[in-house]
Amino acid sequence: MSNKNDLDNFFNAKSVAVIGVSATPGKIGYEVLRSLSQYGYKGRVYSVTPKSEEILDLKCYPDVRRLPETVDLAVFTLSSALIPDLLQECGEKGVKNAVIISGGFQELGGQYQEIQNRVVEIAKKYGIRIIGPNCIGVFNSKNKLDTFFQSHERMTRPPSGSIAFLTQSGTFGCTMLEWAAESGVGISKFASYGNRCDVDEADLIRYLGGDTDTKVIVIYFESIQNGRKFIEAVHEVLPQKPIVVLKAGRTEWGSRAARSHTGQLAGSYQVCEAAFTQLGLVEAKNFEELYDMAKALALQPPATGNRIAMVTNGAGPCVMAADASVERGLALSKYQSKTIEQLKSLLSPHYVIGNPVDLTGSATSRDYEIAIENLAQDQTVDLIMPFFVFQDTPLDEKIVEIIPKMMKYDKPIVCCAAGGQYTKVQSAILEKRGIPVFSIPERAVAAAYALVRYGTFVRRR
Repeated sequence: MSNKNDLDNFFNAKSVAVIGVSATPGKIGYEVLRSLSQYGYKGRVYSVTPKSEEILDLKCYPDVRRLPETVDLAVFTLSSALIPDLLQECGEKGVKNAVIISGGFQELGGQYQEIQNRVVEIAKKYGIRIIGPNCIGVFNSKNKLDTFFQSHERMTRPPSGSIAFLTQSGTFGCTMLEWAAESGVGISKFASYGNRCDVDEADLIRYLGGDTDTKVIVIYFESIQNGRKFIEAVHEVLPQKPIVVLKAGRTEWGSRAARSHTGQLAGSYQVCEAAFTQLGLVEAKNFEELYDMAKALALQPPATGNRIAMVTNGAGPCVMAADASVERGLALSKYQSKTIEQLKSLLSPHYVIGNPVDLTGSATSRDYEIAIENLAQDQTVDLIMPFFVFQDTPLDEKIVEIIPKMMKYDKPIVCCAAGGQYTKVQSAILEKRGIPVFSIPERAVAAAYALVRYGTFVRRR
């Protein structure tokens, strides 16, 4: 079983060598060196290539043996056939952590499988931990350790946040990183592990379980390499942190595609689904849900039950949310009589006091404040879901100050608002203040479900 500390250099290395650097902008080796050397990473960065004397103002070393120190992390960006011998050099030098960005291994089968087998043998001989091959590597938002070959002009890096993302797919990794950057929710740690020849999701789950910067662990995978090891890691970490998963390869055709992608069979989805439910994992059905659930769990506390209270100034989306809630096993709260009486006495007689509480297009921020304060104190309410038509002019801009104040009741709040520029601005303000906002009812309900699902697990312990 791996020691959590033997993964720390993947995220907190003080020195990194990029092996196989190119002097040509746009080439993978060049862009990885640029990501590490020009965007805030404070560690020592070394360029290893016999073909140049200097790249990006960094002296180039012809091989690993001639580096002035034993680096904490080696990043390989060259042809797979060359990597075994260079990894051997790393082992002899004492390097203990390596990221292999390069493809051309198990995913191609035949002789390429043999190259991967050789890499694994050398790694075991020298005690080297490997992430990859066939991946985009690792990222730590705090210290800017960044092995991506996607340039900053092409891919935005997210700010620091509390979501850690693990993925077999580099493509989905890019998407998650940019969505987290756009929303401002941010990322703590990121690992794309591709063919998973050594370090797997179970190792990373254990590591992140002890990471104080990480609040939520999110995983996209096509297969689980070692079921028992995965279950043990989840049992260890889940009581402290929610884990959201998206399993691809749910059909026979998807499973075949997974094998061509990383060279590994996806396995029975039915078996995985049952295991996820039993373990207490939060399962997403698509990538959008994966992101939405992660965002909600990062910003809001888990729910203590499955009963939702809706408040709106436009009832249409609530009908769709009610349908989606029932499909998810959530329920609309039936309020206590004293709550109904309070709402009727304090709000306009033209408003509809039910679930949803329909404040109509006349609603002001004060109306929302009255409604949510009373609902938050109702024992039949476990989660509050405000809907906003920000386009309705009576709804003044104090609303973005009032909603965050409602968090004092320690009940999760998940909002829904759709529209153009003004709506997006208001939604962004709310999210910066810790309130997740979703553009359509089904996405809001998926986020609410994640809070209920993890809350159920916490209560059962």
